[in-house]
Amino acid sequence: MDRLHSMRVFARVIDSGSFAGAARELGLSPAVVTRLVADLEEHLGARLINRTTRRLALTDIGESYLERVRAILAEVEEAEALASNAASEPRGHLRVLATPAFAVHQLAKHLARFHALYPKVTIELSAPGPVETVDEAYDVSLLSITGRPLDGDFVARRLACAEVIVCASPAYLDRKGRPKHPRDLAGFDTMMPSSMREVTFTGGPGGEACTLVPSRPVLATTHVDTMYAAARHGLGIAGLPSFVVEEALRAGVLERVLPQWKLFSATLYAAMPTRKHVPARTRVFVDFLAQTFGGEDRDPWLVAAGCETGKPQ
Repeated sequence: MDRLHSMRVFARVIDSGSFAGAARELGLSPAVVTRLVADLEEHLGARLINRTTRRLALTDIGESYLERVRAILAEVEEAEALASNAASEPRGHLRVLATPAFAVHQLAKHLARFHALYPKVTIELSAPGPVETVDEAYDVSLLSITGRPLDGDFVARRLACAEVIVCASPAYLDRKGRPKHPRDLAGFDTMMPSSMREVTFTGGPGGEACTLVPSRPVLATTHVDTMYAAARHGLGIAGLPSFVVEEALRAGVLERVLPQWKLFSATLYAAMPTRKHVPARTRVFVDFLAQTFGGEDRDPWLVAAGCETGKPQ
């Protein structure tokens, strides 16, 4: 027996004053309405309604039970309305997982605009390190996928592609010169992740590829922002994500090196653990990110900085 349904039918019988009236209002047959009330009474082990040929009258237990039933039904309706609003109106708390560099250089500068559009949504942002798969503890995981297809039990929407490019401060390049070929990097101070043992450049003249095993770098670190700050202050040449260096390139604080050559790129996604019952706050946040970054298979940050790979500088 669907107890909640039976409660609704019982309350409607009393409100309409008859089994037949309740049946018409609910779109049920009188026999079904009568049976549901009888089943409810049997389940409770108590008579709720005294039936006469002229009218229905609640028993003492029926009156007390009806009062509680109305309170329960009101609570259920309020809960349903709350859930419905959460699914249709952007509001509530959103948990987001991102890489530190993307959180600092991209998300942070767009959050004020998102908040202006959706002031009832609050965000908890976690950025502990690389994000390569969905964490079900978060509403949205911002993935960075390199060199492999997207795979996993989740729903993902592409935001953009981001290249890792070679760059340095203009002052450093004025002092040391500008490399013309990846092999020239052997004569420069370089910075790179401490785990990287070799670097492959592609896309040179005639589709040439060039793999280097760098000598000891002047700085080895997995912390992208440390490498970025060191490059800005003239320590040497570094490979950095386009979304980190876009503003520095546009301002002339950093200069792209070897712009005809490509290191590698990553595809960025906004991913969710499931597609079922996605709250409005999650939907609008993912839509906002896709609109902000373009949602296309290209690098919007190199386009904005005017230094796309292979484009004359």
